Amino acid sequence: MPALVNYNGDDDFYFGASFNRKNSTDLGQLCSISSQADVYCPPPKRARIGASFIFGETEFEQNNQPSINDLPDECILEIFKRLPGGRERSSCACVSKKWLMLLTSIRRGEYRSSKVVKENIDSISDDIETIPSYEDDGYLTRCLEGKKATDVRLAAVAVGTSGRGGLGKLYIRGSNSSSGVTNFGLSSVARGCPSLKSLSLWNIPRVGDEGLYEIAKECHLLEKLDLCHCPSVSNKGLIAIAENCPNLTTLSIESCPKIGNEGLQAIAKLCPKLQSISIKDCPFVGDRGVSSLFSSASSVLSKVKLQGLNISDFSLAVIGYYGKSVTNLTLSGLQNVTEKGFWVMGNAQGLQKLVSLMITSCLGVTDVSIEAMGKGCSNLKQMCLRSCSFVSDDGLVGFAKSAGSLECLQLEECNRVTQSGIIGFLSNCGLKSLTLVKCMGIRDTAVEAPLSSPCNSLKSLSIKNCPGFGTASLAVVSNLCPQLQLVDLSGLYGITDAGLLPLLESCKEGLVKVNLSGCLNLTDEVVSALTRLHGGTLEFLNLDGCRRITDASLASIADNCIFLRDLDVSRCAISDSGVAALSHAEQLNLQVLSFSGCSGVSNKSKPFLKKLGKTLVGLNLQQCNSISSQTVEVLVESLWRWTLAVLPMDRPSTFLQAFLSRHGKACYNYEAPDWRRQFHSHGPWRVMSSHGLKFPLTIALGSVLLDASPQVVLAFIIHFIIWNA
Repeated sequence: MPALVNYNGDDDFYFGASFNRKNSTDLGQLCSISSQADVYCPPPKRARIGASFIFGETEFEQNNQPSINDLPDECILEIFKRLPGGRERSSCACVSKKWLMLLTSIRRGEYRSSKVVKENIDSISDDIETIPSYEDDGYLTRCLEGKKATDVRLAAVAVGTSGRGGLGKLYIRGSNSSSGVTNFGLSSVARGCPSLKSLSLWNIPRVGDEGLYEIAKECHLLEKLDLCHCPSVSNKGLIAIAENCPNLTTLSIESCPKIGNEGLQAIAKLCPKLQSISIKDCPFVGDRGVSSLFSSASSVLSKVKLQGLNISDFSLAVIGYYGKSVTNLTLSGLQNVTEKGFWVMGNAQGLQKLVSLMITSCLGVTDVSIEAMGKGCSNLKQMCLRSCSFVSDDGLVGFAKSAGSLECLQLEECNRVTQSGIIGFLSNCGLKSLTLVKCMGIRDTAVEAPLSSPCNSLKSLSIKNCPGFGTASLAVVSNLCPQLQLVDLSGLYGITDAGLLPLLESCKEGLVKVNLSGCLNLTDEVVSALTRLHGGTLEFLNLDGCRRITDASLASIADNCIFLRDLDVSRCAISDSGVAALSHAEQLNLQVLSFSGCSGVSNKSKPFLKKLGKTLVGLNLQQCNSISSQTVEVLVESLWRWTLAVLPMDRPSTFLQAFLSRHGKACYNYEAPDWRRQFHSHGPWRVMSSHGLKFPLTIALGSVLLDASPQVVLAFIIHFIIWNA
């Protein structure tokens, strides 16, 4: 019997068969030289139409068979229109690119145009009712990013979601590649997804007015539109949206150089439900466009952001007079607006509902203008000033006296504000939260004059990266703020134990959250006093970078803290003894713990980490060079219920293989821009998530691939979501 190559035992043998060469069409048959022999005949496969082959010395040609592709496109379209449901259309879309494109040319309403379709739809269950939706409003959300943002994928989304309740939200984060999304792709979505309510286009240079016109013509339910870096979209596209989408409530335009006043005027006139608008870096948007948004009698705008626009004092005056519904106002980089514009906006008395005001890098913000805004905005509760170099102590005190409802104040890079201004402000208002960031005008000087009455309303104090804030300044805060519950002094490398101890002793209510990261001169004495005085209320403690903190501090925490949930001792002088002390604390129920950069923590801490893992949902062991990958593998196996684990990656491939061997069978990769923004400070992120399960089983965040080298990969984050089925 002739030898069979690669036979796996799955197919059948036929004994004593003869091979008729004239009547053969099976390209897969194997036979011996003898005319009567044992022949192996695998199941026949469909041959390529029109293919020719040579068997021996004789040439065989297959007969051309009729194909559905020989029909005109009009006939194929009529067939597609009579398909009973979305699943059938999705199956047809998978046949070829041609069929996919033909399906996208059919509007959703055209599928019900014949009686045949209606009869079929009545005879089967509706797809919308049988397939669950992932959105509260019953519609699906899709996101295409980078190289995945193409016309073909958009066409597939349009066809695939039509049978699953319809597409409600679409986010496209494109690139400058030649294969990116064009007007054709957006037209496919428009025809197939009339239920679209939210559309976001970022960095889509090849989409212009034609694509936006198709969206406007078909998607009348559109409520949110976000255009960012779309250089081909002009006023014509925005006018089309205004004329056809009366339900538009949110509009965001950023870096669209062809959009100007005409488009905004159409929006103001034809979109009476518009509640939120953001316009950033659009050079042709001026006073006419901005003022039209507010001067309309039906204007209900409540959230407004204007950044980098060529507007003048006139626009701010219009906002001051007609912004009667505005609750949140953000103004940034308005270089042509002077002090007069801000003064008029405040004194116009139209911003009575304004609750939050944020101003960044506006030269017109002075002492006079902020005092006027304080008087004119009687319900203002949150104020943020960034890079306002003309605001001084006098203006700050005047603003405090006029803004009687203010609860939160944030000053960032306001370098004319000094210690005197802060004291005066706290003495003249019922502030609840004060944040100072990079205010270089603050100097650590002792106050000789007697202090005013304390600010008992202040609960939260954050002073970040203000190098002039030291021991003397802390003494002032201690006397003025006796009811603090949240203290953030991160980056104040000048403060010492002597300066911080009076503050800890003055806080009568009990501190709940304390951030001392980057305070290089603090020692175990501060931690000992903190835990002794506030161990019964403390829930969050960050000592990252306090390199003089040792195991003694962890022992104090273990002895005194009852409600502590989040502890960060990264880059401190911590060793295995400190980890052991934490693990022996029976009353401690830590949920998040970070030892990042603690070289003294080694493999000896493995049993202590296992014990802590009974309550932990997060562990950070990044750059703990004394912990081996074998220990990491053991921790992964034993502490699989952790929700978040940041682990050292000296050999990332070994670790990933160990992890995937346990959890990786149901994993696939996809992009998650929202998560990347959340963890932006840590670098690029990819997500691995469960697929086809009732609940997500595993989510892994990181820039690690199985074939990545240790030099490229610095850290890997694994996020476990427990399956509580």
